[in-house]
Amino acid sequence: MPRTSSLVAFLTPWIPLAVHALHNFQDKCLSFTPEASIYNSSRHVLAYVAAGTNLSLPDNDPTCAQASQLVSVNICRVALSIPTTNRSSISFELWLPEDWSHRFLVTGNGGIDGCTKYVDLAYTTQHGFASVGSNNGHNGTTAITMYHNPDVVTDFAWRSLHTITVAGKTLTNLFYDEKYRRSYYLGCSLGGRQGIKAAEMFPGDFDGIVAGSPALDFNNLQSWRASFFPITGPANSSAFISTASWTTLIHDEVLSQCDGLDGVIDGIIEDPNLCSFRPEALLCDKNTSTTCLTSTQVEMVREIFSPFYGEDGDLIYPAMQPGSEILAAENLYAGKPFSYSESWFKYVVYDPSWNAATFNIHDAAVAEALNPSNIRTWPDNLSAFQKNGGKVLLFHGGQDNQITSFDTERFYNFFSRATQTTSDELDNFLRFFRVPGMFHCNSGPGGWVIGQGGGASAKGVPFESANNVLAAVVQWVENGTAVKDIVGTKFVNDSVDLGVDFQHRHCK
Repeated sequence: MPRTSSLVAFLTPWIPLAVHALHNFQDKCLSFTPEASIYNSSRHVLAYVAAGTNLSLPDNDPTCAQASQLVSVNICRVALSIPTTNRSSISFELWLPEDWSHRFLVTGNGGIDGCTKYVDLAYTTQHGFASVGSNNGHNGTTAITMYHNPDVVTDFAWRSLHTITVAGKTLTNLFYDEKYRRSYYLGCSLGGRQGIKAAEMFPGDFDGIVAGSPALDFNNLQSWRASFFPITGPANSSAFISTASWTTLIHDEVLSQCDGLDGVIDGIIEDPNLCSFRPEALLCDKNTSTTCLTSTQVEMVREIFSPFYGEDGDLIYPAMQPGSEILAAENLYAGKPFSYSESWFKYVVYDPSWNAATFNIHDAAVAEALNPSNIRTWPDNLSAFQKNGGKVLLFHGGQDNQITSFDTERFYNFFSRATQTTSDELDNFLRFFRVPGMFHCNSGPGGWVIGQGGGASAKGVPFESANNVLAAVVQWVENGTAVKDIVGTKFVNDSVDLGVDFQHRHCK
């Protein structure tokens, strides 16, 4: 009994202290005046959000398809509108965790959308980052707000990210009354491009950048994507290849020809560079009319898996890598214009009357010559970022269905030649990891969970450099220790609750 009483006496004082600390953070949050420190901004939200809250997002554009977000730690949520010109502005979100690691982080966007990545805000604040996101200067998943408004295009291309970085750092330091120690960036797809663009234009913004499946060479990427609809034709055309044929007949033949090249039959092409797919193997003969392709369809497949060349014969964009057809059939080869490229040409390059079915290589030349707000993003020098001690960790999935992984390899090799830098020398500040069996940014048959962002799988891997790309870049920046490989995890049916299916080591 005396022992029990003393234990109670020992514990009891901590209860009101804990409650007091909670109230202090909540009170601190609700008394914050962020709009007073960001010029011309207006406040939309200032709220204390308790751990476990399923945060409702009624103002999020419906096309962003996210009405709520689970928040796993206590945060102070700040939402502002920040004008950039008299006809454009940014919707800005800053999430400040109660348990702060003195690290600051900015999240990227995707596609051509104006959708704040709330899932990444939740993921990074869970690990102690004060995190920022935005709508990248416009709302929704089309470029319609960019039509006849180059200010919005500039926000989208680079200005929004830099603006929210500067504002986020200012407010983070004010809120905690302490300066952040390190600044990071996390993004994939368009977000990967944003990270590289930031390193090029604003080398002091970030100490460490994780750039996944980056949408580099942006204008030519949109042209490459636009090129598929004229190849496939509409879904009701006589030679159209159905989704079922792509995902079974063609994909099975791709695996038959290429899966075993790495010595293992596992449904994953380890290195797509080694796969020289021969679609003629599926050509119908006089005795076969099903489970095969006509000569027209064979040539269609061959063209889809070929590099895309321009009017002058120079490469516009590399080929789609084999193995990606499982999901590419649902968007790029679906017998309709790919929405992102169609929207870009209608509202930025040309006008709403443009017909995606008429796309040709001259349109690609027009888009590249226009290069609005210098969005291309194909730097041949990042010396200022490197001199600042900055680190970049690139990754790309080997079965990416929206941006061929061959393009990131092309950029890596181009950058090495342009800077006259060997791979060993590049390793000092830029490392590139291929992730076999990963679709676009996530999912797929391979070990694709590498801590690249939020979502159901994020809780499945520890925040450690061996398994997590964000943790790896933090360790690289703060301890000077770079990883040589990342262990990717595949969960059974992609469900953490069902346990680990297998793990795979992805090398630089």
